[in-house]
Amino acid sequence: MRNDGRGRADELRPTAITPGFVRSATGSALIECGGTRVICTASAVEEVPRWLAGQGRGWVTAEYGMLPASTGERKPRDSTRGRPDGRTIEIQRLIGRALRGVVDFEALGERTIYIDCDVLEADGGTRCASITGGFVALELACKRLVEERKLEKLPLTGSVAAVSCGVVDGTPLLDLDYSEDSRADVDMNVVMTGDGGLVEVQATAERTPLSRASLDELLALAARGIEELRELQAQATGGLPAAA
Repeated sequence: MRNDGRGRADELRPTAITPGFVRSATGSALIECGGTRVICTASAVEEVPRWLAGQGRGWVTAEYGMLPASTGERKPRDSTRGRPDGRTIEIQRLIGRALRGVVDFEALGERTIYIDCDVLEADGGTRCASITGGFVALELACKRLVEERKLEKLPLTGSVAAVSCGVVDGTPLLDLDYSEDSRADVDMNVVMTGDGGLVEVQATAERTPLSRASLDELLALAARGIEELRELQAQATGGLPAAA
């Protein structure tokens, strides 16, 4: 039995994705993974960065932030410090890379879609939740642009989701909460497309070096979790019927 009541090592935390959570955004979703909750919005702007102007291609970029009360102690806003911290920059670059991996930029045309991920509550896995929910917001935004006849077709080549896994007390576990992550021997974040392609793998052995066999076992755990997340994404975007 895990700390949060899960009975299996390969079990995701209770996860829900609520589409259209922010009505003023082009696309949006609230993703809840156990005690972690993130609002993801997608905003389409009819321009591209200067270095892309005139090339007939679009762009997707991401910003990430944690609200002051998202953790046990108040986290100062980045605006009060004058710049985001290193962790924030690293995470938002990861989100952007992950989402750009499934975008057809020529089909998107000369426009930018900004993905904003704001953490309401953090209990581990916020970057993975941001990627998973961010893709839902992106797909909903693209579908809206197609409906408004601003795009001829959906500019997506596939789906992408992310999940954490690790080795805690010698046991490989899927989707770590904060209590597990904080004492993990190995901590890994896996970003994967819906057809099983790896976009990014971030793995750190905190105490004991990670063997190749353990790496393969963790990747297999992540693949099972991402398959479940993909079903939830599809339900949120209208691709699959909701489970009974």
